[in-house]
Amino acid sequence: MSAADSPDGDASGGDAADAPGGPEGDADAPESATAAVVEAARESDLGLVIGTLLAIYAAATLLTFTNGLNSVVGLMETLTFLGIVYALTALALNLQWGYTGLFNIGVAGFMAVGVYTMGMVVRSPDPAFGPPGLGLPLPVGIVAGTGMAALLGAVAALPALRLKADYLAIVTLGLSEIVRLSLQSSAFDSFLRDTIGAGTGGGRGMGMPDNPVRDLFLVDGQAGDPTALGDLVFGVFGPDGLGISQPILIGWGYIAVLAVFLVGFYLVLERLGRSPFGRTMKAIREDELVADSLGKDVNLVKIKVFVIGCALMGLAGILWFGSQGNVSPTPQFRPLLTFYVFIAVIIGGSGSNTGSVLGGIVFAAVLFEGPRRVGGTVRGLIDAETPPSFADAVATLDPVTFLAYATENIAPLQFVFLGLVLVFIIHRRPEGILGDRIETAAAVDLSERPAGGETDE
Repeated sequence: MSAADSPDGDASGGDAADAPGGPEGDADAPESATAAVVEAARESDLGLVIGTLLAIYAAATLLTFTNGLNSVVGLMETLTFLGIVYALTALALNLQWGYTGLFNIGVAGFMAVGVYTMGMVVRSPDPAFGPPGLGLPLPVGIVAGTGMAALLGAVAALPALRLKADYLAIVTLGLSEIVRLSLQSSAFDSFLRDTIGAGTGGGRGMGMPDNPVRDLFLVDGQAGDPTALGDLVFGVFGPDGLGISQPILIGWGYIAVLAVFLVGFYLVLERLGRSPFGRTMKAIREDELVADSLGKDVNLVKIKVFVIGCALMGLAGILWFGSQGNVSPTPQFRPLLTFYVFIAVIIGGSGSNTGSVLGGIVFAAVLFEGPRRVGGTVRGLIDAETPPSFADAVATLDPVTFLAYATENIAPLQFVFLGLVLVFIIHRRPEGILGDRIETAAAVDLSERPAGGETDE
């Protein structure tokens, strides 16, 4: 039996020194094992996400371990919350842009419609302060907010069917700004109060209902007697246990709820992407004319994708900003939010659901929250006076003084950092972290076709 035929032989017919039992094989074994573990982790979507979170948690621990356990766990909670909500929104955008090629840069507007509709439906008709609402249960408000965002998506899709790329982007951006400015308008607030009995609060914003997760830990959701679950969690991890504060533990409870929604988003979009409808979406992304010539109703598919994606954006907005206590149109729903979501999708890889999740987590921890946290830590270690301006910092020719200025003014410099990172990614790896795993429109994997294909006889 030849080496190629033997199950244990060397398929290349090499010398004994190249075999696994030889000296060179022993030397290469650790490297091969490491490569195998890395490759297995890369192929495991859950392993990639968990590994990324563990790396972020390790960095958070290094930044705050001197401040105590509460600071460490609190920073982990903040980074995890931001990572999940950005991942939720990135998944919704990936359905439109990554799967179908629809360039929607009005994400913030659809999120605002979702959360504001939920607030108007749920708020009390006679609140102690702020605009009145309809006083309906929270589940009704969530469904109404998601449905209103979907309806707005349908309205946006109808006139935009014939528009391509940048023209569609302009339409969606304009629609998002119309939504934001309408929510900020006191005249629109008064009109809604007179017609449906619920308002937006105008530029003052709107208070959101209490986070229902608090009811799982505290009686009536207020600080006071804990529930049975609260007794268990607070007893083990709270001040009488590990010493973690109650608000942080309740925040982790809400993160668990967000994680369930993230898994739901992911499974729905994975199922949708692998269905015949999903293959049609990807065919439109690759070449709309070809999809139309094959008998596909391109316009109807676009409308459906826009409706589904905008509904998910509205739900993501409810889960994100509905838990923040108060929402206001100008600081929270500016076009900058859409820009952030696009960066998350670009980092992860357009066309990959797992890439969208990873992109949301990496963007939130490394690019959004990371610079401020690292800058604050570094500034605390520098014993130097902060120059009044950038020119003064450069003129000193002192790296320590310049670093003091940079860490003290990390917020404006963060945009410069974002731009540099974005340019680097587009130049070095435009497909993103997992862009090489972009799903094709083919129902059958054609990547392993025999070399040369079929021959004509």
